Amino acid sequence: MENRAFTRISASVEVRYFCGNTFYAGNVTNVSECGMFISTKKCFPIASRFDVLIRLEDEILKVPVSVSRVVKTDDFYDGMGVEIPEPPRNYLEFVNRLKSASPIQFFV
Repeated sequence: MENRAFTRISASVEVRYFCGNTFYAGNVTNVSECGMFISTKKCFPIASRFDVLIRLEDEILKVPVSVSRVVKTDDFYDGMGVEIPEPPRNYLEFVNRLKSASPIQFFV
């Protein structure tokens, strides 16, 4: 079992991310203070850097990330784990709100 520095929190949050002028969509399935997993059909290579946009009620979080792993099922890439090297304050507040609302927290 892999040890993580932070607790992962289950989530279901629609996000957008972009490369150049093209936007892609995904769904964040878990988050922590330093990363998230994005279920998506468009994965980028490991070490790629881009911004993830998370829409909240009153703001859009812009979170700079770096791809740390990609997941492949059969012949299709269907998700990527991303690291957040320097999480913005508003992202950490978002994670804390999810923590307080989540009845089950677990380590993956």
